[in-house]
Amino acid sequence: MCFELQAEPPIEPILGSVAQGEDLTLISRDGTRFAAYGAHSDVQEKGGAAIVILPDVRGLFHFYKELALRFAEVGVEAVAIDYFGRTAGLTARDESFEYMPHVMQTQQETIAEDVAAAVAWLHRPEGSQPSAIFTVGFCFGGRNSLLQATKKHGLAGVIGFYGSPGAGRGAGPTPTDLAGEFECPVLGLYGGADEGIPQSVIDAFAIALDQAGVENEMIVYPNAPYSFFDRHQEQYAEQSADAWQRIQAFIKDHTPS
Repeated sequence: MCFELQAEPPIEPILGSVAQGEDLTLISRDGTRFAAYGAHSDVQEKGGAAIVILPDVRGLFHFYKELALRFAEVGVEAVAIDYFGRTAGLTARDESFEYMPHVMQTQQETIAEDVAAAVAWLHRPEGSQPSAIFTVGFCFGGRNSLLQATKKHGLAGVIGFYGSPGAGRGAGPTPTDLAGEFECPVLGLYGGADEGIPQSVIDAFAIALDQAGVENEMIVYPNAPYSFFDRHQEQYAEQSADAWQRIQAFIKDHTPS
């Protein structure tokens, strides 16, 4: 498991911001209706950047809605998605939701179809008409965010927080296996104290991307654990602040002027 239900993004809301969010129901290519949350603000410019947020194993809950608003406040239109429309419908992802049976039924291809629906929503005529779309994910979502670089979404970059690029839960090739198919730059953010993703696995991923000619940067925060990016993890506030700045810089550097 990644974040607890009471987790909060370690990013202070911008005072005076008029960022707004709304609950959405999107439709995937196979007709599946799934929950999402869109956020935008008055500082967004037409033709700027946008991002699809992929949650951890709990699916779409408070943390990711708040994170979408934080992106909107810095001018990046955001949409956070839920994974479990096919198996759990549109029910709430609260403390009563038993997520693991649903996680075990997810598939890389159907997650990619849901991301495609989110990308289409960002391209809607009344939206910000972004010139660059990114993904960011956490834990289970971090791994899936990395994989979106191979799914023909036309992304400008992918970002993964503690998303294992090596062997993990579920079938299918790993991000490292598929490094030669990556179509956009990669930013990986990891905790050095995370025993589940050793440095050797991160290094192997970076080497595979380098060999494929894929721009990448792997940031490992010494002594930081899995899921450090949480306001309740006050002892890692410096690492979280650095990660947030790196994300914004990565988006800016890969968004056309």
